Amino acid sequence: MKRNYSAFAEDIPAYSGPKAARETYADLKQLSAIPGHIYTRPELQILPSQRRFSKMPWLVPMLELLLPTSIGHLKEWGLSTVFVLARNYNKLVHVWESVTAMVELWHSQTNSFIFPEFEATILLEELEIMLGLPRYQRGEEFAISYTVDQINSWSILAYITTKKNDLYSMTSGMHVHLLPIAQWIISQCKRKTTNYTAIAKAAAICICGVILFPEVDGAISFGNLSIIDSISEGMKIGQAVLGFLYAGLTFAALGGPFYGSVVAFELWMGMHVQFQVVEDLTMECKTMLNHPLAYVGGRLHMSPRAWCKTAQVKGILAWSQYLRSLTVADFDMRPGFMHGRTIHLPQRAGLALRLLGNGALVSYNPDRCHLQCGAARMVVPLLSHFPPIQERKRGDAQDERDMRSAIVHWEGCAMSAVQAEVEEDDEAIMEYIEALKKLQPTGGNN
Repeated sequence: MKRNYSAFAEDIPAYSGPKAARETYADLKQLSAIPGHIYTRPELQILPSQRRFSKMPWLVPMLELLLPTSIGHLKEWGLSTVFVLARNYNKLVHVWESVTAMVELWHSQTNSFIFPEFEATILLEELEIMLGLPRYQRGEEFAISYTVDQINSWSILAYITTKKNDLYSMTSGMHVHLLPIAQWIISQCKRKTTNYTAIAKAAAICICGVILFPEVDGAISFGNLSIIDSISEGMKIGQAVLGFLYAGLTFAALGGPFYGSVVAFELWMGMHVQFQVVEDLTMECKTMLNHPLAYVGGRLHMSPRAWCKTAQVKGILAWSQYLRSLTVADFDMRPGFMHGRTIHLPQRAGLALRLLGNGALVSYNPDRCHLQCGAARMVVPLLSHFPPIQERKRGDAQDERDMRSAIVHWEGCAMSAVQAEVEEDDEAIMEYIEALKKLQPTGGNN
C-alpha cells in the first residue's frame, strides 16, 4: 500500500508560532502542579497487580506447538525478538516499584521524564532496536502503519477463520480476545493443517497483544489489531507501539491504570538506569535473571553477567528517592547499541513530530533530551502547538488532514547521528539546569 503525502503539504495550515501555542495550551507546569499527577499522590497504588500483566497460561503451550514454517513467517515480519519475549513471558518479573517511581517523573505535557539535571524519553530508534522491530527510515512514510478508515475486525480475522462462532468468540465490543485465537492456533497445529501463514498471523496477534499492546486482560483494541495485521504487509509499527506506551504512561501519571508495553519500558530502564556492562564479574547479577534483558540483552550489547547498579534500591520509597536525585553520571545516556545510530528530530520549531497510531496522534519531543540524542544540554524548548495526545476519529475528514500533516513533518524531519561522547560548556549547563528547574516539583526532591 503506497502513500505519497508531499502533494498535501500545501493544504497544511501554517504554523501559528510559539505565542499562539502558549495561548492555546497551558505553559509548561511543574510536575507537582499538574492536576491529579501521582507525584503528589503517593497513596495511589495504580500499577501493581494489574490483571492485564498477569501470566498467560495458554501462551507458551501455544508457541511450542508452532511449526518452523509459521515461526519463519514471524521472523520474516520482524517479530523474532517479540517471539522470544513472549516465549519467556511467564518467567518475567515486573518490578512495579521501579516502574511506579519512574512514572512519577513522567511529564504529561512534554512526554518525557524530568530529572534534576536533564530530560529523557524513550526514543523511537531505541524502542525499535530493543524490540527488534523493522526500523523506520525517512522516505518510508508510506510504510508507517495506521489507517484513516473505520476498522472491521471480522474482515481482518477472516484470514484466520470464517466461522461465525469463532468470530463471535474472538470479539466483543471494541476488543479482540486473545485466548480464543490461541485456542484456534492450538487446534490447527494439533490437526497438522498446512495454513501456516494464517497460523502465523494469528500467533502475531497473540504475541504482539501480550508484549506490545497490553490494554485490558487478554484482549486488544480493534485499532491495535489493525496495526498488528499490517506487519505481514511490511509496515512499520514502531510509532504505534511507542505512542501507545506514551499514552499509557500519561494515563498512569494522572492516576489511571498503566497500559502499554511494560516489557519495552523495563528494557529501556534496564539499559539506562539499572544495569552496566562490567568485565570479569565473578558472579551473575541475580536481579537480571527474571528481567527482559536476560532474554534479549545480547542484541543490545548487554551480558546477563552485567552489574546491577540499583541492586540495593528496594521498595517504592527508595526507588522514588533514587530516581528523583538521579544525576547525569548515573544515567547511561547513550548505551552501546545506540552509538552511531541515526535518529529523527523535529526540523525546527513549529514542525513538531507526532507518533502515528490508530488510537491517537502523540507528541514526540526527542529534541528536549539533548544528551540522549548526542548533543550538549542547551535551551529547554517551548511547548509544541500540538496537544500531547490527540485522540483520533477514524473516518473523519479532519482526522485525515491531521494525519497528512503529521506525515509531512516526518517526511521533512532532521536527522542526527548519536555520538558516543559529548562535550559541554559549564556555563551553558548551568543556564540549562536553571531553566529546567521550572519543571521540577515544588519543594525539590523528597
